[in-house]
Amino acid sequence: MIRIDIEYLGRLRCAATHGPSSVRIVTDAPVDNHGRGESFSPSDLVAGALGACMVTLMGIAAEERGWDLAGTTVRVEKHMVSEPARRIGKVEIEIHVPAALDERARAVLERAARTCPVHASLHPDVEIAARFRWGTG
Repeated sequence: MIRIDIEYLGRLRCAATHGPSSVRIVTDAPVDNHGRGESFSPSDLVAGALGACMVTLMGIAAEERGWDLAGTTVRVEKHMVSEPARRIGKVEIEIHVPAALDERARAVLERAARTCPVHASLHPDVEIAARFRWGTG
């Protein structure tokens, strides 16, 4: 169990404090939903959490096998929909791994990414489009 304390700061902003580390993040409503868009929105954090979770699971699998994923990057694009309710409709994720890895290693890492608990926690109506780029190209 992890505790997160959230304080509403007013003007559609919240501050969330992570219990174990005391790290604090501030959220802001997006411009298209009455906010100023000056920080991550709560749904931005969900999309970002998905990308971070996927690459973290890849990192665990890589460390267990002695593979180096240094320099790996993740790009996340979140698409909102308004029907039937305002929600995340699609998350596009591109993971670029610059390491030279064979097909077996790539398959292991892609499988690990797709087992991420954030992915498993999202409603099946949220489309998740993950793409992997391998090597320096």
